[in-house]
Amino acid sequence: MTTRVQDPRPRRPGWVRAMVRALILMVAFVAMVVFSIFLAQVTLTPSPASADLIHANLTPGNSLRSYAEDYTFLAGLKQAGGNLLLGFPFGLLLPVLVARRMRLLRVVGLTAVVMVLVELAQGSVVEGRAFDIDDVILNTSGALLAYLLLGRRIGRRYHRLADTPEDRAAARPAPPAPEQAKPAPAKPAPAKPAPAPDKKPPAAGEGRLSGLRERFRRGGGDRTGTRAERAGSAPPP
Repeated sequence: MTTRVQDPRPRRPGWVRAMVRALILMVAFVAMVVFSIFLAQVTLTPSPASADLIHANLTPGNSLRSYAEDYTFLAGLKQAGGNLLLGFPFGLLLPVLVARRMRLLRVVGLTAVVMVLVELAQGSVVEGRAFDIDDVILNTSGALLAYLLLGRRIGRRYHRLADTPEDRAAARPAPPAPEQAKPAPAKPAPAKPAPAPDKKPPAAGEGRLSGLRERFRRGGGDRTGTRAERAGSAPPP
């Protein structure tokens, strides 16, 4: 039997929660639009000066190795760190805009798809830029990092505003039912002793026969003594 637990914390009225949620959703949408404009300016701006220096990279790790070997420490950190930070807004804003179910996979998948499209646009129509798979990996890693640090908390609090008290009580696990005392096992009844065999008294004939056998077994002295006793006890003529 499922028992619903009442939430002791006070709840805001439904219209207040709806307004707060709509405001958060609008702010997140506007922030996403602003970020998209910024992303387009950063990634889709032509760079004719570097047209002869860049080339497409389809092997993961090649650009990262180039940052470590061919760049100075600050220049390599700027390139890698810039791509990581470019994915942060995805990890902070998408948890509010996407559905609650499989939110982590949705955030990572949408970030990867958007950044692949951006890199394809760079390599096909933007002068001085090329497709780089390492940029996609760094952008997606930045979105994942931002989601784990802060984005999932933002999304959880936002989606809680749409939950009714009944939904929250139903989602909360019910307390375990008290265990009923088990009856003590019945003690086995003591075994009844087996009845003793019936002893029949010896018959009268068997007793006499046994006495005669015992008397003959004692020997001749017994028989002589018996006769003497009988002769002595006899009366004189």
